[in-house]
Amino acid sequence: MGTALALDAKTYYGTAGSTATVVIDNIENLTLAMTKQEANTSTRGADGWETFKATLKSGNVDFNMMWDTADPAFTAIQEAFMGNFEMAFLILDEEGGQGLDADFTITNFTRNEQLVDVLRVDVSIKLAYVTRAPEWVEGS
Repeated sequence: MGTALALDAKTYYGTAGSTATVVIDNIENLTLAMTKQEANTSTRGADGWETFKATLKSGNVDFNMMWDTADPAFTAIQEAFMGNFEMAFLILDEEGGQGLDADFTITNFTRNEQLVDVLRVDVSIKLAYVTRAPEWVEGS
């Protein structure tokens, strides 16, 4: 694959409990942040160094999209936020590429009204355990 272009990245949505299959074309910018918590493993034997062991992984996604009530993806995300239910998302670096496949809960749905721009919405989603564990996929 080599260097990936952000414009080739693909994000899909669907029903929680299964892999998302419907592409979201309305995303402008997206950030996939994966981090790990850490446990302190420092001992006297570390010769004065503080040491750590990585523990639980966390996956958070932030993206923005146009406020488009005719867009089925926009409507599904808005309804999931308002109804407090989870959705499946598949966030890939390109079509058929690698990325995170998981169920998420929508934690932020903020409308932005800039005078010289279209209405936009900032969306934040965080991992949710419904019926399947999050998975990093390659070549889906």
